Amino acid sequence: MRFSCAARTDTGIVRSGNEDNYRMIADRGIFIVADGMGGHAAGEVASEMAVQIIAKELGSLRGLTDEQAGERMRNAIIEANAEIFDRTLTEHDKRGMGTTITSLVLLPHRYLIGQVGDSRAYMLREGQFLQVTKDHSYVQEQVDLGLLTPEQARVHPYSNVITRCIGANAEVVPDLYFGHLRPGDVLLLASDGLTGMLEDPQLQAILSGEGGPQQWVDRLINEANRRGGLDNITAIIIRIEPDAPAEVTHPGVPAAPRT
Repeated sequence: MRFSCAARTDTGIVRSGNEDNYRMIADRGIFIVADGMGGHAAGEVASEMAVQIIAKELGSLRGLTDEQAGERMRNAIIEANAEIFDRTLTEHDKRGMGTTITSLVLLPHRYLIGQVGDSRAYMLREGQFLQVTKDHSYVQEQVDLGLLTPEQARVHPYSNVITRCIGANAEVVPDLYFGHLRPGDVLLLASDGLTGMLEDPQLQAILSGEGGPQQWVDRLINEANRRGGLDNITAIIIRIEPDAPAEVTHPGVPAAPRT
């Protein structure tokens, strides 16, 4: 299965530092977005720890069954949670830190996603745009209960309150998603600094436009900043190619976010 991909993280217009982190390891088909919280220094530490630990623990999933791959993903996220939580107990200035995580692995003709928090994964397929993951958030719970519409949830004063994250508690339960892939599919992983500024039709319009993953990533971030850039913005885009060789566009390593 051949694919092209690109990633970028941006501080945005309002924030002075970047608590987002990502990893894109194309040769292993691993893509991770994390959005840290708990104060500038602590949030940055949590998200960086999460992407490093999960990438390491995932290793290579080639040859694994879906059940084995799912267990590997679950255990990787649980390990990241344990290490981050332990650090909050031993370092006073790290108390209260945590991070979201959305981790995607490409398998032969299918994908696996592990998710905690409100960083999202989307798929664009043949003109249909679908949010694959479900947010662990207060407003999503209210939508599920029928107390809010999705439109109301977007502008609700508690729209940024998440109900599950990595590092806040001794235990965490990640959600896992499996799906099939077809040539032409476009996958987007994004922190809420992007999805909070652009609605689904706007995301779809950019991903349906001319160019490829790098151009789309740049347009998404530029548009989020044009609309206010209220939070850090991170996006990874993967396009499944019918014929083209795997191409990696990586503008930089996000290990040292701008301050």
